[in-house]
Amino acid sequence: MTIRKKTNIEKPLIDLSGPQGNAFYLIGVVNKTFRRSGAPELGDAIVKEMTNGDYEHLVKTFDLHLGEHFDIVR
Repeated sequence: MTIRKKTNIEKPLIDLSGPQGNAFYLIGVVNKTFRRSGAPELGDAIVKEMTNGDYEHLVKTFDLHLGEHFDIVR
């Protein structure tokens, strides 16, 4: 049995009203995240889906795929 300390790890925050709200920044986060996880082809597929619409579509797609790992605020 392993006893772990309870930690309150906060997810990284992306503020869409600042420089992090730039579409290129969000695409970069996807690429970096999936490259680090060893699945760059999945990141490429998500980026392709993200860029298949307007900015709102890009943000919603980002949230769909990475929302559990990042908090997004406007």
